[in-house]
Amino acid sequence: MPKISIKGRQMPESPIRKLVPYAEAAKKRGMKVFHLNIGQPDIHTPEVALQAVRNFDLKVVEYSHSAGMLSYREKLAKYYEKHDIHITAEEIIIGAGASEALLFAFQSIMDPGDEVIIPEPFYANYNGFATNAGINVKPIFSSIETGFALPPIADFEKVIGPKTKAILVCNPNNPTGYLYNKEELETLRQLVIKHDLYLIADEVYREFCYDGYEHFSCMHLEGIDDNVILIDSVSKRYSACGMRVGCMISKNKEVMATALKFAQARLSPPTFGQVAAEAAIGTPDSYFVEVVEEYLNRRNTVVEAINKIKGAYCPTPKGAFYVVAKLPIDDSDKFCRWLLEDFNFEGQTVMMAPASGFYSTPGRGKDEVRISYVLKVEDLKQSMKVLEEALKVYPGKTV
Repeated sequence: MPKISIKGRQMPESPIRKLVPYAEAAKKRGMKVFHLNIGQPDIHTPEVALQAVRNFDLKVVEYSHSAGMLSYREKLAKYYEKHDIHITAEEIIIGAGASEALLFAFQSIMDPGDEVIIPEPFYANYNGFATNAGINVKPIFSSIETGFALPPIADFEKVIGPKTKAILVCNPNNPTGYLYNKEELETLRQLVIKHDLYLIADEVYREFCYDGYEHFSCMHLEGIDDNVILIDSVSKRYSACGMRVGCMISKNKEVMATALKFAQARLSPPTFGQVAAEAAIGTPDSYFVEVVEEYLNRRNTVVEAINKIKGAYCPTPKGAFYVVAKLPIDDSDKFCRWLLEDFNFEGQTVMMAPASGFYSTPGRGKDEVRISYVLKVEDLKQSMKVLEEALKVYPGKTV
């Protein structure tokens, strides 16, 4: 029998989706499953975006430019102008989600065996993208005790070597919700200059900042225009994950010319997704005011409930719509599977993502879970009640 490729065997399984079969089996048994495992918001997609697709009147669904529709890229440039990010349409390449955009970036700036430094825990699929590109992740540990603040610069210096080509940060962060401030990003700027590195900034949760805090973009850092690559997406901003439209942005002309060759190899990004995304730029500001207020209430519901549970701890994040919580459990993978296979409270259970899957270092995150607070407050209150009851009877509890 022919063998699977080495890369295929190395490709990690998604910690966010690997428990899906157990959730499906639980539902077949009549269980209600609260899905806190995946960042799929229940917020309505802006009507202006939906109408644009419904009213699509061209007779042929054509290829777009490999970099994306010019009209969309021009409107995107105006969107970023509102956020004090000054770019042109030529400095944007549209991807099939931020995932493809990040792959373009990895492939454009790194050779097989090169290294990217990422503070962990980090978005689990970064591991998969790195495997796809043949590069290695060098994790830098950030602690729940600090709320997952940026690790000391000395920790970065320890792992920088001849193969190091880039630093990747997600801000606000998935999975922790941590919002890196200007001072933290300025320290990264100094590292980038000192070691001549790229700084890749995944900023797909830009709109979701709480408690009066504002987002500071890596594109605002001075003197490193040729080093910064911005990754963005419409998935979370407009609650439109299925559009599969994201983008890669850089002022580095050589990087963008290289990335365009990878974009040409897949011909073009999705037409209907771009049509919807372009229209979504016209979403009124009132939409975001309401959405941010809703997420703030959801965050507070989850954080307060977890911190009332004996032996549990959850920092209060300033952005995105995730928390990483420490629970009194022996193994988060076992616990999350047990919730779906063996536990129910009044016919209900909770599906979460084991935080171990968001660490690159083996053994970390074994007593942590990631929770996506993407359900309405009423459902979150009930799911936290279910979680509390589960921790009372879990065989592997540690308190």
